Amino acid sequence: MNTPRIRVGIDVGGTFTDAVAVDATTLELLGQVKVPTSHHHEDGVAHGIVVALDRLLEQTGRAPADVAFLAHGTTQATNALLEGDVATVGLIGIGTGPAAVLTRRLASLGNLELAPGKRLPLAYAHVADPDDTAEVRRAVEQLKGDGAQVLVASQPFSVDRPEGEQAVLDAARPYGLPMTAAHEITSLYGLHKRTRTAVVNAAILPRMLATADLVDASITKAGVIAPLMVMRCDGGVMALDEMRRRPLLTVLSGPAAGVAGALMQERVSEGVFLETGGTSTDISVVRRGKVAVRHATILGRTSYLNALDVRTVGVGGGSMVRIGGGRVTGVGPRSAHIAGLPYACFASPDQLRDATVDTVRPLDGDPADYAVIDAEGGRFAVTMTCAANALGRVPEGDFARCDPESARAAIAPLAAVLGTDVATAATRILDAGVAQVRTVVDAMIRDYRLDKDTAVLVGGGGGAASVTPHLALTSEMEGRIARNNEVISPIGVALALVREQVERIVPGATQEQILAVRAEAERAVVAQGAAAEGVEVEVTVDPQTNTVRAVATGATELRTQDRSHRADDTERLRAAAASLKTDPAAVHVLAGTAAHTVYGTETRRRLRSTRRPVRIVDVDGVVRHHAADARVETTTVAGAPEVLARLVGEATSYGDGGVRAPALRLLLGSRIADLSGVLDPQPLLALAHSELRTRAADEPVVAVLEVRS
Repeated sequence: MNTPRIRVGIDVGGTFTDAVAVDATTLELLGQVKVPTSHHHEDGVAHGIVVALDRLLEQTGRAPADVAFLAHGTTQATNALLEGDVATVGLIGIGTGPAAVLTRRLASLGNLELAPGKRLPLAYAHVADPDDTAEVRRAVEQLKGDGAQVLVASQPFSVDRPEGEQAVLDAARPYGLPMTAAHEITSLYGLHKRTRTAVVNAAILPRMLATADLVDASITKAGVIAPLMVMRCDGGVMALDEMRRRPLLTVLSGPAAGVAGALMQERVSEGVFLETGGTSTDISVVRRGKVAVRHATILGRTSYLNALDVRTVGVGGGSMVRIGGGRVTGVGPRSAHIAGLPYACFASPDQLRDATVDTVRPLDGDPADYAVIDAEGGRFAVTMTCAANALGRVPEGDFARCDPESARAAIAPLAAVLGTDVATAATRILDAGVAQVRTVVDAMIRDYRLDKDTAVLVGGGGGAASVTPHLALTSEMEGRIARNNEVISPIGVALALVREQVERIVPGATQEQILAVRAEAERAVVAQGAAAEGVEVEVTVDPQTNTVRAVATGATELRTQDRSHRADDTERLRAAAASLKTDPAAVHVLAGTAAHTVYGTETRRRLRSTRRPVRIVDVDGVVRHHAADARVETTTVAGAPEVLARLVGEATSYGDGGVRAPALRLLLGSRIADLSGVLDPQPLLALAHSELRTRAADEPVVAVLEVRS
C-alpha cells in the first residue's frame, strides 16, 4: 500500500518556526513541530526551516520523497524594513526634457524613513539615452562608488514602453549586481508610486536572495524533490524563482497565512478571521470565499503591493489588565510577555495562595496601573487568557486551556479589589479587551458590506479563545475557534494555492485585451507549478480607473479529497435555511451540479415587490455564496452561449452611470466561476465563453445572475 503523500507548511515567526504536515489527500493534520527561529545562525532563518522539516519528517515517519508540496512563510522581509536592515539602492532615472525632470525628482525617495532616525539608503544617477551603453556604465560606476548594492531602472511610461529600462539593465549586467526594472514590479501608471514600490523591493532583494538560495540548497540536499514555494502577502504562494524577482510580495505575509488556513481548512465563505497571539489580534475579512486585499501602505506611503487588508489591535491572550478606582479601566497594550511575567492562570492553586493585588509599570514610561498578583509562588500577570479560562470559554485540548481551579484562583484576588465575584470580574476583563477588537470588526463589516446575519467569526492563533468566543457572545454573531488554531498559520501555508495577479491600465479595454490579461495570469500560475486544468481566474474591470485585473489561483496538483463525510440533502437544506433566516419548508432547490446546490426562497417587500434571495451550498454543507436577489437558470455547455446572451441582455441596466451588466457566476463541475467583476456585457460574455471552451457539450451549467442597480 502506498503511503499518502504530505503537504508541508512552515511559518517562520519572530521567535519560533512552526511546521506542520498535512495529508495531501484528506488535508488532515498529521504532525506539528516548533523550533526557535534561527536569526543568529550563520545560515540565518534557513537553518531553522531545515531543522523544523527534519523533525517533522521524523515525527510523522515520512521520507523526504513523500513531500508533495513544501512552502514557507517568513517575516524576514517585514522585519528588514521595520529594522532598517536593507541594502543601498542605486536608482537609475531615464529620460530627456520633461521626462528627465520627472525622473530626477525620484532622488527624493532617499528620504523614506525605515525606522526612527534611519532612512532608505539610496543613490541616484541619471541616463539620458538608455541605448548608450557607455553612458549607462558610467552611471553604474558612479552608483557603485556611492555604495549601491542593487540597481533599479525607472523611466516614465515604461509600462507601455519597457525597452529603455530593459536596455539599462542589459548594459549594467556585467557588474553582477542584483537588478530590477520598475515595470517588472507593477504594470500600473504612476511613475513615483511605481518607482517607490520597485525601490523598496530592491532594498530587501540581496538579503532575500541569500536566504532563498540557502533554503533551496538545504531542501534539495535533504532529498525533497517538490518545488519550494513561498507565502505571498495576498494569501497565495509563489514559486521560489518568482520570490527572487519580487521579494516584496512576502512583506506582510504572516497574517495572510492564517486567513489562508481559515479559507482552506475551515471553509469560510463570508466572515471575519481573528488571529490572536499573546500581544495582538490581526483582523481580516473573507468575502464571498475570497480574502479582502488592497494596496498596502509601506513606510507610511501607499504602494502597488497587493496585500491582505489586515488591521491589528493591541489585545491578545497575554494582554494585561489595567485597574483604577475600583474598576477595570482597560486591557493592554502591554502583555505578560513584555512584562516578563508568567500568566497567573498557569500557576498551581498552591502557588497562588495568599495572593494580593498590586499595580506595576511593565516598561519605563508606562502608566503604573497594570494589575499583577503577588503570591506565595511569586509575581504573576492577570491576563485575558486567565479571564477566558475562569469563564470556561477555553475548550478542552486548546493550546491556552488551564486548570479551571487555577484560573478562578487567579481572578479571585482582583475580584475582591473590584468588590465583585470571580465570574463578573472575568467578564469585565473580557468586555474591556474585546471592545477594542469589536470596534475594528464592526468597521470592517461596514467597509466590506458583510451581512452580520450570515457572517461568521473564526478565531485562530494560540490566544483565540481569549477573544473570539466573547466577541461572538457580545455581538450576537456566530463564532467558532478554528481546529488546530495554534498552528493555523503553517496550516494555511501548507494548504495555500499558487496565486498570481496581473494588472493593466487599458483605457476602453476591448474583450480581446481583457482576455489577454486573463490568459497572462493563467500562464503565470501554470509556469509556477499549478495544474493547468484546475486554474481559476477572476477578472475585474474598473471603468473609473481603466484597470483590468486578473487574479489566477491553482493547486500544484489536483487534490481529490477523501472526506469521510458529505452533507446529505437534509443537512444542506438546513444550512441554506439557516443562512436565509427562514423555515426549511420555505426553501426550494433551484438548480445544482455534482459539487453545488442552489437554494432559494421569496420575500415580499413594500409596494409588493418580491426578492429572491439565493444560497449556493457545497457538498460539505458550507454556504459558498450569498445573493440577496438573484435569477437562476440551468443549461448545458452547448446551449450556454445563446442562454447567457439572453440572460445578460435581459438583466443589463442602462442609466446615467452607464451600462451595468449583471453580476454573473457560473457553476461548472466542481467550480464556481466568478465573473462579477465585469460590467460590460460583451467582455462578460467573452469571459463566460472562455470558461466553457474546454468542457464537454452536454455538461450542465448553472447561471446565477444578480441585477445591478
